[in-house]
Amino acid sequence: MTVRSSGGGTSVRRTWERPELLRVAEGALAHASTMPLWLDDPARPAATPPLEGQVTADLVIVGGGLLGLWSALLAAERRPEWEIVLVEGGRIAAAASGRNGGFCEASLTHGLANGLARWPDELSELERLGEENLAAIRAAAERYAANCDLVDSGTIDVALEDWQLDELAELAEVAPRYGHDVVLLEREALSAEVRSPSYRGGLWTRNRALMLNPARLAWGLEAAVAGMGVRICEGTRVVGLSSEGPFVVVETGSGASVRASRVILATNAAAPLVASARWRFVPVYDYVVATRPLAASERAEIGWERRQGISDAGNQFHYYHLSEDGRIVFGGYDAVYHYGSVARPRYEGRSPTHVRLVAHLYATFPGLEGVEISHAWGGAIDTSTRFVASVHRAFGGRVHYAVGFTGLGVGATRLYASVLVGRAIGEPHPAERLRLFREGPVPFPPEPLRWIGIELTRRSLAWADDHGGRRNVWLRALDRFGVGFDS
Repeated sequence: MTVRSSGGGTSVRRTWERPELLRVAEGALAHASTMPLWLDDPARPAATPPLEGQVTADLVIVGGGLLGLWSALLAAERRPEWEIVLVEGGRIAAAASGRNGGFCEASLTHGLANGLARWPDELSELERLGEENLAAIRAAAERYAANCDLVDSGTIDVALEDWQLDELAELAEVAPRYGHDVVLLEREALSAEVRSPSYRGGLWTRNRALMLNPARLAWGLEAAVAGMGVRICEGTRVVGLSSEGPFVVVETGSGASVRASRVILATNAAAPLVASARWRFVPVYDYVVATRPLAASERAEIGWERRQGISDAGNQFHYYHLSEDGRIVFGGYDAVYHYGSVARPRYEGRSPTHVRLVAHLYATFPGLEGVEISHAWGGAIDTSTRFVASVHRAFGGRVHYAVGFTGLGVGATRLYASVLVGRAIGEPHPAERLRLFREGPVPFPPEPLRWIGIELTRRSLAWADDHGGRRNVWLRALDRFGVGFDS
């Protein structure tokens, strides 16, 4: 079981939700845009025309987020003679790829602790693959998306409780064995990096993550694959797949279609197009706010010159970093599941959660109390019971898909795209020999058991944070069966 999930509040955080602070937070949100910060950008490319008529291709990719774009790039590089079509129901990067917090991490196992618990014999290889994958992302970003604000200062896990300090110290002992460049920071050393009265210490991992503007990375990849001849069709909602001899027909809501012998589904948290995917993930809504650009004096008060990514070390956690123009992008805490695994655009806004996030931001950095919030948004994450994505086939091996990224997809999508493309072209990726890729997650149960299990887990994790990290009977049972819930 991973050490993280969202929902509830730690004993420290409950002191943050004072009525007067919540009122200030509510006022600061009065004029916030519901557009994700990363998408509210004059650099956003114009939309491409939707698909029309009946088209034949060698490969169809459904989904214009990072998984789909990496798939298109890698396929075009390896099969430049192929006719490749990418269809996207809305706009490129408009879903999770443009709504996340901008953390691009090397981990393929949702953190070292989860990797040690589930794949201890493979972990060295998985960590090596993750580091190589991150290096490839850095190289591609520099080549195709040089303006995506790449920051290579790593991440800091901060402790808000004494028991979290103990866990970070244990992790600091183990992490170097797997190539992690870590520094355990006591309160004073941490304050030299970033200052908050809430922090009791932290663990700075200096070599396993990049901070970036995810939408600009996606737009850079979009331009690259278009230049390689990939046809991109936005505003093209896929409603079904069907067989036609050796081909799969990708059917759209407008009546247009693409017929191909190979299909990659990169739809992540959207309603699945194949029945087998319905049990492999649930859509969980995560929320983010961004401040206006901070003044120089406000920046000086908190430090944070290196702009590391920061996250809390407990089960309930925030994640945050500093954007290129000096905004604090602050998210996490509430992970909201809707009964029946329903995903709707209206769930992308949730005023009580946004107010709570802003109050927590002010409590973390008291000198910023009252600073205006420019953007407040949300989006769905595809969460699996093992917190890691899995790859699958459908339609007799002609359709390939990956789901279950559980919040770490900005980095992992590239490696999973490599695996999907390898399957599509008949040249399996070497990673497929590893159990992480050979095996899938324990499926989520049907409703109402699904909703009951998720709610029990969220409440149990909140209880654990309020009781020194101790796991109750329910969490220990989940640990025993190797399942859980996270965002």
